[in-house]
Amino acid sequence: MSISKSVVAQLLQSHQSWRPQMYFKSSLTALSHAMEDLVLASSDIPLVIASFQRERFYRQEAHRYRRIASKTSQVYVLAAPETDFKNSSDVYETIAFEPTDALAQEWHLVIISNSYASCLFCQEKTALSSEDRKNSAMDGSRRFEGIWTFDRQVCVDAAEIMLKRILVYRPELKGKINEACQTYLGDFSSTGENRSPQAAEGLSSEVSSEVYTPRSFYGGVTVTSQGTKVPESPVINPDPFVQRLLNYLQVGQYKLLKANKSLALKQEREHLINSITTAIRRSLDTEEILRVVVQQLGEGLEVCRCLVYRCSEDDAIATIKHEFLSPGIDSLKGKTWQLKDNPLFEEVVELREALTIDNTDRDPRITDETSTNEEQKYLQNLVKTCSISSWLLVPVLYQDRILGMMELHHCQENPLVWKEEDVALVNAIATQVGVALIQAEAYANLEELNEQLEALDRTRSNLVAITGHELRTPLSTIQVCLESLASEPDMSPELRQVMLNTALADADRMRKLVQDFLTLSQLESGRIEWHPELLSLSECIDLAVSNVRARRNKQELPQIVNLTTSELPLIEVDGEWLVEVLAKLLDNACKFTSSDGKITINVQLKKGNNLEVIIADTGRGIEPNRLEKVFDRFYQEEGALRRSAGGTGLGLAICRQIVNNWGGEIWAESAGKNQGSVFHFTIPLQLSQSKN
Repeated sequence: MSISKSVVAQLLQSHQSWRPQMYFKSSLTALSHAMEDLVLASSDIPLVIASFQRERFYRQEAHRYRRIASKTSQVYVLAAPETDFKNSSDVYETIAFEPTDALAQEWHLVIISNSYASCLFCQEKTALSSEDRKNSAMDGSRRFEGIWTFDRQVCVDAAEIMLKRILVYRPELKGKINEACQTYLGDFSSTGENRSPQAAEGLSSEVSSEVYTPRSFYGGVTVTSQGTKVPESPVINPDPFVQRLLNYLQVGQYKLLKANKSLALKQEREHLINSITTAIRRSLDTEEILRVVVQQLGEGLEVCRCLVYRCSEDDAIATIKHEFLSPGIDSLKGKTWQLKDNPLFEEVVELREALTIDNTDRDPRITDETSTNEEQKYLQNLVKTCSISSWLLVPVLYQDRILGMMELHHCQENPLVWKEEDVALVNAIATQVGVALIQAEAYANLEELNEQLEALDRTRSNLVAITGHELRTPLSTIQVCLESLASEPDMSPELRQVMLNTALADADRMRKLVQDFLTLSQLESGRIEWHPELLSLSECIDLAVSNVRARRNKQELPQIVNLTTSELPLIEVDGEWLVEVLAKLLDNACKFTSSDGKITINVQLKKGNNLEVIIADTGRGIEPNRLEKVFDRFYQEEGALRRSAGGTGLGLAICRQIVNNWGGEIWAESAGKNQGSVFHFTIPLQLSQSKN
């Protein structure tokens, strides 16, 4: 069976003038030991009733109760069993109550003798988990509410309640309990006006009043029911000394609890900083870093809203991308945050330190409603729309450079006073975030630099491969031709001429290769002098077509169709370089288009005061994923050494440098292999025409 009614509640119901006091567990332990020591030191034979919440607490004191049992046979120990504890009658009586009984949350000790009486009745204020109780620091901080007194009437009433509770669990002790009541309590059922009229909840049988002989205590004598006066031992009341000791223990325990709370708070804050530091070090992605920080900081400080955003001191606005929200708080994600002409942001930038506003309704930077200052009106509107009652702004700095801002908003009706330790914590986290952001930026820059170095390495490899191939082949031919001319004096004039023509062609091929290298180097270094002039685009196209046909006069060229007209507006560029671009694009189209193919040249007037030149062919085509790479230096679609067409891979790179110089754009289009290619580039019109 289980009794749900609290013994403490029963006792306070009988003595309504008493008010429970708060005790720490360590204080109750000291009080219990003092009461037990009084029994051991006295020659009296007392009634002792002790109730432990659990068996394990009883085991810690079992040796003391064996000593007490050697002085009196009226010892009753109650506890909720866990392993070996059970109902038994050994050196003293043990009573095992149900763990669901109200006694499981209470701590009781009653001692009554002829010369003194004392009782301690407490109920645990907040029950701790078993894991917390294993921790000695937590166990010492457990709190109880109840009564400790030397008032004999209260002690007798307390003993009566406890003996009735014992009878519920061990009715076979009725005779022994009757004897205890005769000796120490008087009539169990016929009590004085202050005695409890209620029987214990669940009591199965009442004890007959005829068994007991009532006794009353008056000063130094005991008056029996027959009127006989029996002298008593002097009453012992150590209350003043014990009360001072108790107060000392209570104050000491309170200071210890306060110190433990302070240490626990510091430990929590250190753990928060360490967890955030560990989390942000796992990533070099700035967005991931800010997401982790805002979430953990908001949860750790339990604020209504936490914002973290990137900005510099010169930014006019910032966009809120990362936030933490408590339930019921409006989101600001995606909103634009004004920084320019924002007094709070400007103050943080100037001071390079945190800014705290405990009450936005009283801060002069916000609340002056008579001001016509637009900046102040902006803050007033921001406080209203975002429900900010307390505000904390902390800059994210690295070597005095502002990288971002952390904002904490308290949005409840009652303002919040920002504690120094909270501000220090956010400052420490902001420092870690600043370092993490710089590391992430450095890593990103390093990756970009590595990509550039890899591109340079590929360029070097291609340069070595292409120049080696393009130079070695013509040099070998020239060498063979010259050796043949030198060693064969009887060579026929016709063969001699063939040898000379071959050597001259390969020498010209080497000259063009060197010229392309020099041209690209000059374009990239900016050493070219440009001479823009008014030109007719159609004339430049005709000149480029004729140059291509002249260079390839012995080759069978694809059909070249020029769809441009002489009515095109004038352009303002360097004519020599424009012809160079046209010639190289046409030459490239001829290289990859068979003789039965077709090349088309067209010009369109585009928006933005530009002419767009379009050179389309029906040749080999380009894979879509390589359309951007074809303009890289030394790019060869088939590789540096496995090529069906000659060339250095510099022609399109040179075209891009020239077009970019006059502010134009160049790009390629193709549906894929064997689908032909289309090259586009733009040319600015004459300035006077563009204005018209």
